[in-house]
Amino acid sequence: MFNSTLRGWHNYYSRFYESAMYAVWKHLNRYLARWMRRKYKQLSGHKRKATYELGKIARQNQKIFFHWSLGYLPSIG
Repeated sequence: MFNSTLRGWHNYYSRFYESAMYAVWKHLNRYLARWMRRKYKQLSGHKRKATYELGKIARQNQKIFFHWSLGYLPSIG
């Protein structure tokens, strides 16, 4: 659902200024962690734990989101 949009952003904005996309990918990972905190009760109120769990999921299957396949994974440390 999101991969075509993410791929388009990468193709358009990264052509001339790829480092500007770092902030976008970081924001998207933070948003996904926030979504996980709302979705799963055991992660509610635990930012680091939600980010850690998202990082584990990202490393197990990097093809879920386009920016993960580029190597912009959430940190697990």
